[in-house]
Amino acid sequence: MIELEGVPELIDPVMICAFEGWNDAGDAASSAVAHLDREWKGEVFGALDAEDYYDFQVNRPTVWLDGGVRKVTWPTTRLSVVRTGGATPRDLVLVRGIEPSMRWRSFCNEILGFAHELGVEMVVILGSLLGDTPHTRPVPVSGVTSDPDLARTMDLEESRYEGPTGIVGILQEACTHAGIPTVSLWAAVPHYVSQPPNPKATLALLNRLEDLANLRIPLGDLPEDARAWQLGVDQLAAEDSEVAEYVQSLEEARDTAELPEASGEAIAREFERYLRRRDGQPGPGQPGGLAADPPVADGRDSSYLRDTSSGRTRPPKPQPKDESQPPASDEDTGPGPAPEGPDGED
Repeated sequence: MIELEGVPELIDPVMICAFEGWNDAGDAASSAVAHLDREWKGEVFGALDAEDYYDFQVNRPTVWLDGGVRKVTWPTTRLSVVRTGGATPRDLVLVRGIEPSMRWRSFCNEILGFAHELGVEMVVILGSLLGDTPHTRPVPVSGVTSDPDLARTMDLEESRYEGPTGIVGILQEACTHAGIPTVSLWAAVPHYVSQPPNPKATLALLNRLEDLANLRIPLGDLPEDARAWQLGVDQLAAEDSEVAEYVQSLEEARDTAELPEASGEAIAREFERYLRRRDGQPGPGQPGGLAADPPVADGRDSSYLRDTSSGRTRPPKPQPKDESQPPASDEDTGPGPAPEGPDGED
């Protein structure tokens, strides 16, 4: 039995989860949950026992000084609660940690125990993966579920993925079998600029989460960080003709694939989504959170253009991506090399 002393009664709670590791390309998913925790001043109320789920030779503890006293922080998964306020308040249970090394079924059962005790109405799991998507276009975010009814009522893709999976896929199935409505949101990160952080992908996940959970999320400095990130990559790509050519080929493939969506109905749908999300406040100039005229970035980092699978600083022609990341699949991104959400947009 899970004891939850000191946790107030929650209002229409939604559990939002993200895990560092295989399902977190560019740290986009874990950064999204960290942003929610920071902006809404989350209060940690629980943590899973690190010895039950982590191999400390893989995820090592860290030692730090607190007023001259040495302390140890163990890798684990922590739970916090935030109150969103607003006209229609809704509480969030945030689950953030590292993908466990072992005993995944017990790990998921613990998370489910917390969800049951807190009266969680829906679980949203965030993930990000490497994809053949250009950094100059809106970040594709797909929403998938294993529940056919939920897929139909919330306009989501029904997962038909078969193959290796991470803790995101296992937790989604565990929640579904437990009867808890569950959705996973996946952002596609350009594989040629995979170094974290990727604020543009984080922003895209939060924008999609706003629509899904009917929230209004304070974005803070994130839109500015996303603009600076894109301009930094633009500048580095412009310095290498091979990189620029490769990005252009990805842009052409993406634009061709999305051409059927460039209809009046699709544009109207996106504009309505924008108005609903921003509620009349100034916002990003295009889907994915980037303005049309990004400001100048403060610095450059050559790791932006590093292909981590080969160590080269320029992208190769299209080839299999880094095996350390989950495969692009309909569980993660929907069909095709440039994963997209149900609407074909983020």
